Amino acid sequence: MQPRQPITMRKVFTYAIVLFLAFGNAMSYHIFVFPNRFAPSGLNGLCTIVQEVAGINVGYLSLIINVPLALLVFRFVNRKLALRSMVYVVVFSAMLVVLEKVDLSAFAYSTENGTSTILGPLVAGIISGAVYGFLVKCSAYTGGMDYVASLIRTRRPDLNFFYVTFLINVGVAAISYFVYGYQIEPVILCILYSFMSSTVSDRMLRSGRSAIRFEIITDTPVELSQDIIAKLHHSCTLIPAKGMYSGQEKNLLICVINKSQIAALSKIIRRYPNTFAIMSSVSEVMGNFKKLNTEGKENKDLLDSGDGSAV
Repeated sequence: MQPRQPITMRKVFTYAIVLFLAFGNAMSYHIFVFPNRFAPSGLNGLCTIVQEVAGINVGYLSLIINVPLALLVFRFVNRKLALRSMVYVVVFSAMLVVLEKVDLSAFAYSTENGTSTILGPLVAGIISGAVYGFLVKCSAYTGGMDYVASLIRTRRPDLNFFYVTFLINVGVAAISYFVYGYQIEPVILCILYSFMSSTVSDRMLRSGRSAIRFEIITDTPVELSQDIIAKLHHSCTLIPAKGMYSGQEKNLLICVINKSQIAALSKIIRRYPNTFAIMSSVSEVMGNFKKLNTEGKENKDLLDSGDGSAV
């Protein structure tokens, strides 16, 4: 049996962020989603449709769906991931129920004649995407389809779950037409919400795993690489090359650095004559790659990512 890890201030801060995110997303539902009468994406979108038809609060429906899914994830996937996610789900669901009894009409965004209704789902989608991005950094999920996806990946890691989520979102958008008075507007609002949520969360997650790749052609590879290693604390890979126009032998250095180090590396390259570089963005890095700041020191994450199961 493994010994329990001590509770650190970083872990306490991470759980406080999870609680804040749950409260913020619940507020978003009551201020931007419910007043504009549209269903968001995923299983919560289906719960919102049931609330519209049967009057059952989304908070209760969310718990009914997520508790058994969390138990399955706890048993078959990852215990820490299931527990952290359930902290979010429980608080989010509880706040949906509590806030229903609070008069938020002074803050709720809706328009009587339908003008600027588009702003509701846009803002709600941005908030939802940001919440998801931060939760993943905390090694947690929002529940629902994330639980289902993690369960499926244990059996079929090669399966692309995007199509399952896409079909569910299409179903939510289609059902919205019949539930919200046979109007096309709720369908469009659902699509806008889904697009903004996925775009924001994807950009947040990619920004944490991205880097910059430099391909440097130089006549002084040893001196240049030593300068890069000393100042940026990232190494280089040397590849022999040949200039096809001049026929001269050249040296190609490949170096992957953090985005914050672009200016520093550009300054180093300018010191060496007969040297030029090609810069390109790297969407994801794996393995032994440290996140360093402009001074070459490793950045310390404010959030506790646990065992990184959600990343």
